[in-house]
Amino acid sequence: MNDNRKKITVGIFLAIGILIFVVAIFTLGSQKKTFVKSFNLSVVFNDIQGLKKGNNVWFSGVKIGTIKKIDFYGNSQVKVLLSIEEDVHKYIHKDAGASIGADGLIGNKIVVLTGGTPKFPFVEDGDMLKVNNSLSTDDIMKTLQVNNKNLVDVTSDFKILSRNLIDGKGAAGALLSDEQLAQNFKSMVSNLNRTSLASSKAAMELSAFSKTVNTKNGLMDKLLTDTAVFSKLERSVGSLQQTTQSASVMAANLEAASGKLKTSDNAAGLLLNDAATAQQVRTIMLNLEKSSKKLDEDLEALQSNFLLRGFFKKRAKDSLKMKNN
Repeated sequence: MNDNRKKITVGIFLAIGILIFVVAIFTLGSQKKTFVKSFNLSVVFNDIQGLKKGNNVWFSGVKIGTIKKIDFYGNSQVKVLLSIEEDVHKYIHKDAGASIGADGLIGNKIVVLTGGTPKFPFVEDGDMLKVNNSLSTDDIMKTLQVNNKNLVDVTSDFKILSRNLIDGKGAAGALLSDEQLAQNFKSMVSNLNRTSLASSKAAMELSAFSKTVNTKNGLMDKLLTDTAVFSKLERSVGSLQQTTQSASVMAANLEAASGKLKTSDNAAGLLLNDAATAQQVRTIMLNLEKSSKKLDEDLEALQSNFLLRGFFKKRAKDSLKMKNN
């Protein structure tokens, strides 16, 4: 009885062990898609970035296969053979691409497929997909390192700049620490404000003036639109131009005449410039004055003469009669 119990117990444990082994095989097989019908695709990478056999293949965020084999290809490239489930065959086109990604930030490497465009036919077993160039995690980390270095440099420069501002170095530092300079800056801003207000006022006045110019039947409107007014203005300008020319000619003549007065080759110039001639003219004028006085005296004497007294009386009566008429 004891032997039979031992045999039954061992048989039960063996059956449980076999059952667990079978369940494990089917579980692992379902995870690795071992018992699912599939087809193969290949991709050639320049760098597989730590990709391993058995890693997953993803399409639109869904696991559709695994990496079946990894081999060197050509001089320094790596050919990766992908085992893809047959169910997704109708979603992947021949222009589909493959890239290497990560399952999370620091997770296992995976191959990510894109579906392509409907104008291309579906892939077939053994087709080679193109590679989509994308930043790897290493490239991202390198970029982050460069950015961190740049950030450190910027922080250091800002630290120096802030220290200079506090110490009053440079124009900005002087503006922050020098009270007189700050006051001058305030005055400058105030002047600029007044200038802007004056400019605004001038612009408003110019706008008002332009409105008056555009007023219908106004002077400027007539000048700009009325051809008759413009013709009159044009004639007036022509007349003014002629007057200006005449004035110019007159000024030239006066200048020439004044030039003649400075020379002694003419009568006026001789009188003005020659002292002897001027003295002779003075003598002649003095003699004429004496002669006129003598003539007046002679006429008075004739009026007293009895022979001519009747003539002068008659002449005086005639003059008085003409005044009365």
